Amino acid sequence: MPSAADNGPATAAPEGTAATADAERPLPKSIELMWGLAPAGTRGPRRGLSLEQIVDAAIELADEEGFAALSMNKVAERLGFTAMSLYRYVDSKSTLVEIALDRVLGTPPETPPGTPWRAVLHEWAWAEYRLIAKHAGWLSVRMTAPPLGPNNMAWLEAGLSALGQTRVPEPIKMQLVVNLTLFVIGRARLVTEIDPANPESEGDWDILERVIDPERFPAVTAAMRAQAFEQEDGSWEDLFFERSLGLLLDGYERLIESYD
Repeated sequence: MPSAADNGPATAAPEGTAATADAERPLPKSIELMWGLAPAGTRGPRRGLSLEQIVDAAIELADEEGFAALSMNKVAERLGFTAMSLYRYVDSKSTLVEIALDRVLGTPPETPPGTPWRAVLHEWAWAEYRLIAKHAGWLSVRMTAPPLGPNNMAWLEAGLSALGQTRVPEPIKMQLVVNLTLFVIGRARLVTEIDPANPESEGDWDILERVIDPERFPAVTAAMRAQAFEQEDGSWEDLFFERSLGLLLDGYERLIESYD
């Protein structure tokens, strides 16, 4: 009878087992639909319904009424179908949301070959910012995992490609691109939630100046006395996006130079 030690090599996991298991694991329905790896749905009760129409209707609904108003029933009503009809094309609301989130992002801007990386990322950031602002209702969607749709991958490809002309290691390139898109999302959320036309958005700094202790908060007091919190006329986007974007890319430039 062979010993336990003899059985050791025989029971060791074959090389590549984990990778093979991942390859055999069924893909999420949203991935199959976004990447064209599954049928778009069976024929509905009436002609004219498609996955594209369902996604477009969901986007329109969230744009007009906010993401909280999005439901399969409301999407179906817009299309003149029942909610059950939609399930022939998309298996759940969460799947629909994933597909719609990828759709609203659109595709990244095209830049001529050889364009300096900073110019590419500057245009990339502004284009993403404008698209998100156009569909601001989707900012309230809770992200539980990295988006994996084709449009999101196109944006990632464009960002990484811009940094391809540098000597920055691949993991750092990924961090820079992800950090840039998080910056864009954060700024878009801020501008969406703060309306510069609303006097209350400016904050009542006069009250704060009356109650704050200059000895405890000397830096804040100095900023208030210099009117650092005042919004500049006609520079809302410049103050809350362009200027901050420039500072961020300045930092990227210093980092990239360190690898030369």
